[in-house]
Amino acid sequence: MIKSWMAIAAIGVLVAGVGSALTGADIRWFKRLQRPRWLTFEWAIPIIWTVIFICGGWSAYLVWEADPGSQLTWVLMGFYLVLEIITISYTPVMCKLRSLTVGTIIGATGGLLSYLLGLSVWPVSIWAVVLLIPYMIWSPIGTYTTWAMVQLNPEDR
Repeated sequence: MIKSWMAIAAIGVLVAGVGSALTGADIRWFKRLQRPRWLTFEWAIPIIWTVIFICGGWSAYLVWEADPGSQLTWVLMGFYLVLEIITISYTPVMCKLRSLTVGTIIGATGGLLSYLLGLSVWPVSIWAVVLLIPYMIWSPIGTYTTWAMVQLNPEDR
């Protein structure tokens, strides 16, 4: 039988893999954008997101293990999945549409959903909420960064 953590990890990797398809033109568009001078940590963003996704998967695992297969647990797993899809869609959707405003909206939506998910899993597992804190902290930073890039690249709103 497949362990719950294996299923959660496999779904996370599958969603991330599907969302990572970008063309060379998309990447070139994003790389040519001006960045705020204070964005000295761009090299760390992939590491930050890797930690956030691991924490999110672990959070989902704790929620699943608290009450495996219940209707509430399935609803919460759907919530985790929606949050991951929104998060993963940030780069490909923003780059395909060549719109930093769209990126800002997607980032803000992910941030809002992370807080709502945290409130939803609070009664199930406080540790699941603790594991969502990195997302809750980083999402506003990433969203603000994208918004700041809109100001520097008005032709790419």
